[in-house]
Amino acid sequence: MKIDGKKISEDILNNLKERVGKLKKKRVTPHLYIITFGKNPQTESYLKQKLLKAGQIGAKITIKRFLENSEENKILKLIETLNNDKEIHGIIVQRPLPKNFDNERISLAIIPLKDVDGFHPHSYFQSPVGLAVIKLIESTIPNQDIHSFLKSKKIVLIGKGITAGKPIINLFRKLKIKTKVIDSKTRNKQKILKSADIIVSSVGKKIITKDMIKKGVLLIGVGMHIADGKLKGDYNEDEIRSKAVFYSPTPGGIGPVNVTMLMKNLIESAEK
Repeated sequence: MKIDGKKISEDILNNLKERVGKLKKKRVTPHLYIITFGKNPQTESYLKQKLLKAGQIGAKITIKRFLENSEENKILKLIETLNNDKEIHGIIVQRPLPKNFDNERISLAIIPLKDVDGFHPHSYFQSPVGLAVIKLIESTIPNQDIHSFLKSKKIVLIGKGITAGKPIINLFRKLKIKTKVIDSKTRNKQKILKSADIIVSSVGKKIITKDMIKKGVLLIGVGMHIADGKLKGDYNEDEIRSKAVFYSPTPGGIGPVNVTMLMKNLIESAEK
């Protein structure tokens, strides 16, 4: 059965809209500042979604675009200014960063209270993409405790990329949920996948086929890529549908919920 990320997102957004209304009565408008570099289809798709979701709940977004050959120090100085701006509640430096940038230095530059993307090790917030994965899984088990459910399952996480795979791995560790992580160096991948009750794939190319998974698996697709001019996920939905008890589509699965969880972090920052 397909997991409807749009429906999950809408339910959360309705609550966030009410909270923004209360903040505005106190003359506070949640404000997210996004720094981005160059243009690529996936980044532009996410920026569009962020603007859309912010508009739905009444939050404000500022997008500052830089060239890919921009100097890192220039960005660090801007972040320092934004850290001290009381009107800014969240700061994002859109990944992927330019090749000459130091990911860790950029992550540490944003103060934890405004790190709504959850990259800082002492961030006040969990990674939106990790939270979105949990929300998608939770939607399949109404009236059950998500933590107990996850602890009872064999969970496999594929991919360790900085924008999705790594934050998801980190969140499961924080929640003390045992997982198996598969990357390019993992041996016996087929055997590990075949035994999984839940698979979360964050690769960005078609990597899962019908013969790799067992009947009744729960599939969450996080990775995405462009093929034939369309946004595609890590598996072909038509192919896996007969074996997966639940699966998230691309688009319409993780994307809307990921952006919504980011908005949730932003609102929480504005409320502090």
